[in-house]
Amino acid sequence: MRLDENSGGVITLKEAQDLVKSFQTKNPNEMKAYFVGANHLRAIINQNDCIGVRIYNAFDEISKSHTVVLIGVDRNENDMKEGMIVDRTAPCPPSCPKVGILD
Repeated sequence: MRLDENSGGVITLKEAQDLVKSFQTKNPNEMKAYFVGANHLRAIINQNDCIGVRIYNAFDEISKSHTVVLIGVDRNENDMKEGMIVDRTAPCPPSCPKVGILD
């Protein structure tokens, strides 16, 4: 599949709920979600030649917990070595929504 600015797909709320419920049922001890602020997302997306964001599963040896790493992807479908790379997300729990529609 060729990557571009339109990769990925829009799904319904029900589809999202089903996907999240399935994951949480199969992985009850995993983090439910990770929050990344809009300024960090914009900083990645606004890099020259960035067509999107790749999200890597990761493990933080200090906190002994799963996390994610976000990195820009260029027009050649490669991770961008220079520029913004984001971790230090706010995991859920404890940073869960007061009213969650996906959990």
